[in-house]
Amino acid sequence: MNDVVKLSVTNGIAVLSLEEKEFRNTFTDRFNRGIVEGFVNIRKDPAIKVVVMHGYDNYFCCGGTQSELIKLHEGIVKGDKSFESLTFYDLPQRCEIPVISAMQGHAIGGGLAFGCYSDIIVMGEQCIYSANFMKYGFTPGMGATFIIPRRLGETLGHEMLMTARNYYGLELKQRGAHVKIVNKHDVIATAMELANDLAGKPLLSLKTLKKHLRKKMCRDFQEIINDELDMHKITFVQPEILQRITDNFDQ
Repeated sequence: MNDVVKLSVTNGIAVLSLEEKEFRNTFTDRFNRGIVEGFVNIRKDPAIKVVVMHGYDNYFCCGGTQSELIKLHEGIVKGDKSFESLTFYDLPQRCEIPVISAMQGHAIGGGLAFGCYSDIIVMGEQCIYSANFMKYGFTPGMGATFIIPRRLGETLGHEMLMTARNYYGLELKQRGAHVKIVNKHDVIATAMELANDLAGKPLLSLKTLKKHLRKKMCRDFQEIINDELDMHKITFVQPEILQRITDNFDQ
């Protein structure tokens, strides 16, 4: 493991701690590599029954860096398809055992989508959650148009994707989001309580149930990704997009 994604295992529970502190848990190369390596190591350990992911301080996962968004824009404009191979973001879905996202801090854009690929989600009332893609003028990616409405509820999820505004967890709770939302200081403890419950179940039964529950989602997933890539080829090439990324990032 690298120094920005840390893995510990106790009593069948793997804790994946996201700590890219220099760039506030945005998708830097080392952060992405750490996530991939973490799930590879989890798969290799037959003693693990459940995974808990959490961030540090006020950050769970905050999506792409400004330089990566600019690179993505330039690549699409030039017809480069290398970005289409980025598949680390749905690793919680592909993991054979249950994954719990303990979103104890802000989850923004692709970071929110990444967390929503987990089987169980715990959010904080005081934390900010945003599907902010349209803030920069381009349509959402990373399967966000699929996974965010699926996890939070269709009407609320569609609103989040279209408006790109910030929502505090308390508002999402009041509006009936389909996830567990508690005081931010209780998020990790709540996730660990759920993990301890799951760790008491037979591993084979957990794997079998997850495989069944994700079957339909996996069937729909690739079609959604392809549709999002097609939308990117339309929306990313607009002249204003680069300026929006430059002017509006981190505001």
